[in-house]
Amino acid sequence: MAFELHPDVSTADTEYGIVLLDGRDGRYLQLNGTAAAAFRALLDGGTVEQAAERLTTTFDVALDRAGQDVERLVAKLVALKVAAA
Repeated sequence: MAFELHPDVSTADTEYGIVLLDGRDGRYLQLNGTAAAAFRALLDGGTVEQAAERLTTTFDVALDRAGQDVERLVAKLVALKVAAA
């Protein structure tokens, strides 16, 4: 299944990353620059592995660590019901 944002969740780019606003309850989440890069890769249709690879080209991080970080990001967004994967 592809990663997709819930229809009631909107995003806004900031100088620090991305903010997600859940229109169902007014809750918002701020993603830092690293999480924002992974998030964009996933929304562009990339897999967890592709998002992790993008992180390694942008940030000084090992591929295995980047993969773990992307998996945790996806799990958190799914748990908060702002995205489905």
